[in-house]
Amino acid sequence: MTEIADLTAVELAAAYRAGTLSPVEVTEAVLTRIEAREPELRALYAFDADRARGAAKESEARFGAGEPLGPVDGIPLTLKENIATKGTPVPLGTAATELVPAPEDAPAAARVRESGGVLLAKTTMPDYGMLTSGLSSFHTASRNPWDTTRTPGGSSAGAAAAAAAGYGPLHVGTDIGGSIRLPSGWCGLVGLKPSFGRVPVDPPFLGRVAGPMTRTVADATLLMSVLSRADARDHLCLPPADLAWDSSAARVSGLRVGLHLDPGVGLPVDPDIRVAVTAAARLFEAAGAIVEPVEPFLTRDMLTGLDRFWRVRAHADISALPGERQERVLPYIADWARGGAELSGVDTYRGFAQIDVISRAALAATEPFDFVLSPVCPVSAPPADWASPTNDPARPFEHIAFTVPYNMSGQPALSINCGYTAEGQPIGLQITGRRFDDPGVLRLAAAFETLRPQPRPWP
Repeated sequence: MTEIADLTAVELAAAYRAGTLSPVEVTEAVLTRIEAREPELRALYAFDADRARGAAKESEARFGAGEPLGPVDGIPLTLKENIATKGTPVPLGTAATELVPAPEDAPAAARVRESGGVLLAKTTMPDYGMLTSGLSSFHTASRNPWDTTRTPGGSSAGAAAAAAAGYGPLHVGTDIGGSIRLPSGWCGLVGLKPSFGRVPVDPPFLGRVAGPMTRTVADATLLMSVLSRADARDHLCLPPADLAWDSSAARVSGLRVGLHLDPGVGLPVDPDIRVAVTAAARLFEAAGAIVEPVEPFLTRDMLTGLDRFWRVRAHADISALPGERQERVLPYIADWARGGAELSGVDTYRGFAQIDVISRAALAATEPFDFVLSPVCPVSAPPADWASPTNDPARPFEHIAFTVPYNMSGQPALSINCGYTAEGQPIGLQITGRRFDDPGVLRLAAAFETLRPQPRPWP
């Protein structure tokens, strides 16, 4: 039998309505799981078991009265550390941050609380969210439940570890270059980077989104129905829309599907990953999709320009700190950011301009297709003490060539497990859709859940 801590959010919601499980019973089961796994995984920040128990009791009373607040009432969940919750400091993963309690909930936190979700904890992240790992000068490095010698990925590191280990079914991450999809791929999860502006964030920034990290497409869909609700604090968000957040599988027959195996720059795709992603495409083809190749479209100038702009931004933020706080930044991030000090205003502008160049290239390359399939990452999870797959601040973004274009273009993109390497590490398939077609991406992912072989048991 499935343990209570491993039940999906959809299953829990049905059990609460039927009265066969209570939020208190479920929360206790999840807390027991956390007690067993957290000393090794180190996925959580600001964990508060008593607060979670109190929220579960309140939810239980609402269900007893027949008055649940919303779709996630009573369901245990976590939020990434950089999503503010009232009264909790937001370190941004770095010891350089002055710890001041947040004055209010950020949009994602407000939405899940309004819906009755049981917040267990925040989840860990690396310094400033700029690593594909759990290394941090503030948090103890998180570990991958599939292989604790490896990183879970990042920057939504703790969220991925928590989801894979069964710390409840719902987790919220953020993504500006792959920070939801990369750890989701390495931990065997469903991780959706929504269309830019679909989920309000505060503070907003170009390319940054918040989205679900779950074990199933249906749970990601359920969470999106809550996260996508409007919030006036995000001046870059999309107009409120009454979308059909249903988890039905898409009809595959007749769809035009692109297969993108060479991004044009960055690390080469490992053979195991290429085989798994190609096999996924063949499953869609056997179901009636028209599968055609997508030509490489990312260039070295694009990736270098983005790196330069982000270095300058990081250097501006870090250099504004008092000297003693600057010294607390993770050395890898400090070394990387120092590269921004040497760049001129013209260099910075040219780097920033590559965002539009990347966006246009991604939209042009994917325009002929209803959806595009690719690896999430060209390589599997590196050691837990590495900052990135290259572990080199001079080459920090060689692994994000499949993910970062869709942050810049604003297209929805999702990671879903499509197999395992010879070493038993999960492989992420990225499904990218047209701009604003978040429900379509989720429905195609739901179709893939029915087409793929049965995934391995959770670790």
